[in-house]
Amino acid sequence: MNAPVVQLAQVLTVLIAAPGVSGLIARVESRLQGRRGTRLLQPYYDLSKLFRKEALAPHGASWVFLVAPLGAMACYLTVPLLIPVLTTFPLPLGYMGDILGGGFVLSLASFAVAVAAAETGSPYAQMGASRAKTFSAITEPVVLFVVFTVALVTGTDLPYALAGTVRASAEQIVRPAHLLAAAALLLVILAETGRIPVETHTGTNEFGMIEEARPFEHSGPYFAMLRWGSAMKQLILFTILINVFIAPWGLASSSGAGAVAIAIAALLGKCAVLGVVIAVIDNSFAKLRLFKITEFVAAAFLLAVLAVFTLYFGGG
Repeated sequence: MNAPVVQLAQVLTVLIAAPGVSGLIARVESRLQGRRGTRLLQPYYDLSKLFRKEALAPHGASWVFLVAPLGAMACYLTVPLLIPVLTTFPLPLGYMGDILGGGFVLSLASFAVAVAAAETGSPYAQMGASRAKTFSAITEPVVLFVVFTVALVTGTDLPYALAGTVRASAEQIVRPAHLLAAAALLLVILAETGRIPVETHTGTNEFGMIEEARPFEHSGPYFAMLRWGSAMKQLILFTILINVFIAPWGLASSSGAGAVAIAIAALLGKCAVLGVVIAVIDNSFAKLRLFKITEFVAAAFLLAVLAVFTLYFGGG
């Protein structure tokens, strides 16, 4: 397999596997709650059904309402080009942007969805968009501090180089600064994927009015793209945490078909384990009040700041 084919495989892996990871988490959560739950492949059936339905737009909505889901999907398909999804070596577009660039692309997708929600005039969608942007202003500095800390530890902010530095020595993983930064990133992932502290994917819209409320007025294929994009965002964040920060092993060191296939299986296995851990965390804590989310994200911010201080003053 040549490099462009492997690069395409990275994008297709995230595209195809993302709903399955969401289905696994939903299945585990159902079991933890004593329910039978949905099928493991239920997200695929839901997407198939939505793509067959008619697409409607609210009266007065502009072209942004219809273009935003396409733009968000394009952003989510761009990030796998920048991060080590399957290989230890950078692919042709691997140095097109650093890990901060990937974060900006994810933020652009979130901004597009928020603008589309504001176009609808729906109070539910607009409230979800407003809350999402408010909390993003809190979480994004945490991500910057996390990247800053790891860049100081490894000497670079390129995702492939970060993963290579961590993979070169197990001592890098157990360094206090690295552990604190990884913990801060995990808290951000929990907040960004709506697992904790306030949002629920199975309750009423009034309770889960952040990620689930923004596409409230979309329907048909456009709603399917937003649901699919949300699942891709979750898998991308999982991949960054696993393949860049805590477990960058199992990646293909060559472009051979066998090595790439093993890397795909390893990625899915690691994401499945992380998904189970997040499902356990999600079901082990009661949902907090909405204003408490600032305290939750502040804890992540303090961990990231502590990682920087540990690095400079504690030799971490």
